[in-house]
Amino acid sequence: MTSVAEKLQNKAKKPVGTKQVRLKLVYIDFWSTVKLSFLIAVALGIITVVATFLIYVILTRLGIFDTVDTLLQEVLGDNSFTLQNTLSIGQVMLFAVVVAILNIVIGTVLGAIAALLYNLSVRITGGLLVGFTNN
Repeated sequence: MTSVAEKLQNKAKKPVGTKQVRLKLVYIDFWSTVKLSFLIAVALGIITVVATFLIYVILTRLGIFDTVDTLLQEVLGDNSFTLQNTLSIGQVMLFAVVVAILNIVIGTVLGAIAALLYNLSVRITGGLLVGFTNN
């Protein structure tokens, strides 16, 4: 004997046909692409600066700079040379910030160029055909 709840559950299990929709991407908004590429580039720039700082701190804590200092002092014959004086945390972080800013500018420009090139190529190719289902 089946309960009412089981009967309702069996009725709800009717197979639902998946409907496929084919859409054609014929335009990418220029300003949306610029904004999105800018935000992605900013995120990558922040990651670059933080990763540079963490790597510098880890190398300092592990004593890698001291080992390299000893090697360079033997090779150069200068006992006063230290790598941390040459590559201080300030100089390294300034370089990382400059690289991050350049990456932000270049990433944003490349995103804008990609949108323009796609919008121009749509005139020749007719767009990109994309299929979707409602699973």
